[in-house]
Amino acid sequence: MRIAKSIFVRPGSNATYGMVATALSFFVFAYSSRFGQPSILLYYALWFPLVMIDYRNVLGSYHRQLWLFAFGVFTCLSIFWSVVPSTTARAAIQYTTHIFCALVAMRTLDIRTLARGAIAGTGIVLIYSILFGYYAYDPIDGTYSFVGAFDSKNQLGFYASLGIYFAFAAVFVLGERRIWMLGAGVAGLLSAYCLLASASATSVLTTGLVVVLCVSLRVILFLSPKQRKTLFATVAISGAVLAVAGVYLGAVDLILGAFGKDSTLTGRTYLWQQGIATAQQNPFFGVGYQAYWVQGFSEPERLWEEFYIASRAGFHFHNTYIETTVETGLIGVFLLASILLTAFIGHINRFLSDIRNDESYVLLGVATLLLIRSFVEIDILNPYHVGSFLFYFTAGKLSMRTRAPISAPPHAEQRMEFAPPSNWGPQTSR
Repeated sequence: MRIAKSIFVRPGSNATYGMVATALSFFVFAYSSRFGQPSILLYYALWFPLVMIDYRNVLGSYHRQLWLFAFGVFTCLSIFWSVVPSTTARAAIQYTTHIFCALVAMRTLDIRTLARGAIAGTGIVLIYSILFGYYAYDPIDGTYSFVGAFDSKNQLGFYASLGIYFAFAAVFVLGERRIWMLGAGVAGLLSAYCLLASASATSVLTTGLVVVLCVSLRVILFLSPKQRKTLFATVAISGAVLAVAGVYLGAVDLILGAFGKDSTLTGRTYLWQQGIATAQQNPFFGVGYQAYWVQGFSEPERLWEEFYIASRAGFHFHNTYIETTVETGLIGVFLLASILLTAFIGHINRFLSDIRNDESYVLLGVATLLLIRSFVEIDILNPYHVGSFLFYFTAGKLSMRTRAPISAPPHAEQRMEFAPPSNWGPQTSR
């Protein structure tokens, strides 16, 4: 009995396998610290074997996608100057192979399969947290909040944000109906409950902003591509002006006050100061990937003590750019930020230029969510994290050309070609 390759590797034809693999990957990302190495091996087993099934389509033309590996390669190079080479070597290999798995997923999944897998995955993660989670006391702001089966309310809030966003995108962008519309509704309600219980101001604000953005973008679908670009540019400039005015008029303090936060962002501004001071000691290359938060070093030990981190692990500067500069210097932060901005701008360009591009519509929301959170979290910096998986999935889609129909019905799926771009960076649809 022969099994067709398409049920594993062809976008659209592999919906069942792709959905299961995505959901299990989300669960591994959430709880690998609980289940250990077997869960990581399961993650690799979901994506690496696809290369042996159909290596041509699964790998594609990787020499055209080297820009996606730029930061990963640099983390490997940082072994040579790392203050803890063994730690950097292990983490760099994990991060680089994680990028590889994300790009395998990118080439084998279409956007509908990703959305369904994300809904199922976040649903399983949140149900597990509700069943086996707990409330934790935050000594910094003196409050109790639900952290689920995580060690941080912000991680629970992030999964809740993803659950709400993908549930919204599945119904209102991809046009899911029947069983998946019901599933999206259940996952959305479950995510909303966990989001409120976590009391994560970061997750609540970013989720609201991204959903509002996606609703707003739906309005301009009725315009021609040229009219969209004009309207988008006008709104973007106006929004930037209003944002700057709001900062000077105290709007930020009002928003933070509504969530019970002060201008220090629960001590994050102090952490940022400490991170900037540390980065200045090794400004160009850093101390080595993941070589700062190491037990026994005086500075991280001091910060752990000041922020009541009894486990002396799982802490960071709560800013992707500061954390990256400390570990890999200005070169590293430039490489990582370039990929993030390319993903964000590239999907904006595709969305505005195509008659209808549901893929870029959904992934633009993901890129926006990661971009906003990058100023207060480090979702894209670590291996085996749902943020970095979606980050490279989103950026990698720009290396594939999509052929949008001239007049696409609301729920029509796009056809996908396995062809790399002709140059570095985002490509418009053709």
